[in-house]
Amino acid sequence: MISVMQRTRLAAVPRLEVHAAKAPPVSSQIRKRTRVQLYLPIADIPVNVLLILAMGAAVGFVSGMFGIGGGFLMTPLLIFVGIAPAVAVATVTSHIAASSFSGALSYWRKRAIDPMLALVLLSGGIIGTILGVLTFTRLRSLGQLDLLIALSYLVLLSGVGAAMSWEGLRAMLRARQSRTVPLRRSGGHGWVHGLPLKIRFKRSKIYLSAIPVIAIGLLIGFIGAVMGIGGGFILVPLLIYLLRVPTSTVIGTSMMLTLITMTFATVLHAATNHLVDAVLALILMTGGVTGAQFGARAGQRIRGEHLRLLLGLLILAVGIRFAIELGIRPADLYTVRETTGDT
Repeated sequence: MISVMQRTRLAAVPRLEVHAAKAPPVSSQIRKRTRVQLYLPIADIPVNVLLILAMGAAVGFVSGMFGIGGGFLMTPLLIFVGIAPAVAVATVTSHIAASSFSGALSYWRKRAIDPMLALVLLSGGIIGTILGVLTFTRLRSLGQLDLLIALSYLVLLSGVGAAMSWEGLRAMLRARQSRTVPLRRSGGHGWVHGLPLKIRFKRSKIYLSAIPVIAIGLLIGFIGAVMGIGGGFILVPLLIYLLRVPTSTVIGTSMMLTLITMTFATVLHAATNHLVDAVLALILMTGGVTGAQFGARAGQRIRGEHLRLLLGLLILAVGIRFAIELGIRPADLYTVRETTGDT
């Protein structure tokens, strides 16, 4: 009886060794999973580095093609891949500031920036940025920040995207019918020019009130701090069509405003909310610089009306995506977040 049991145990040993050999080592599985994963300290989640690089390159390509900051695309994309909206907004402000630096410097060397216009815009932009960060912090403490960001993107991007798509489509139809639309002169007069506190902007060769200029700067600063966008796709049309600023100085002045307001917003977000993820911003910048070079070359080969239509459709698509997200039932109906302060 004993000999039979010993033989059975000895025969069972190789079987156990065979089964253990078939199972893949746990360490190799972990290495495969983490080969392209990187932990973001502020966002508090691991992300695929190649995916974030591809997102940065794609947004950089769009920015180079259309001559815009790309924050209206980068922030939603980060939210869609699982980054918390508050971290996405705060981090993208640093990305926009870095990406607009080279452009602003280039326009400054070409003397394509109106210093006085930029200064007046900044006087409102700084105030708007402070108000935006305070609103951001307050809504975050109340737990309503994510909803505000989603609704803001839905309304803003849907409206702007639909308007740009319609204008681009009309321009394409006019081009096919060989019809031209007379352009308004940059020095034309409107109701804005009847307001008091007028200032002469010598480089732009316009003479108008500082009130609408400060108001536009305040609006752009507020939107940028709350939504994480540079606001160039809003600022440029306002300067051209409302204030009649010539296109020779409007792009450079817009980039200068974006650079300073986004830098200021980054500092405020880092100091008050501690939500700027430097690791994530560095990855996005690396991909963005690469993609912008190819986007600029592609944009030179496409006609202006086609570019406007494509940009409008792209903005509209992001707005529709937010509408779908708001209509989908979330997997978790409740969230638990640590709060500080007295209750």
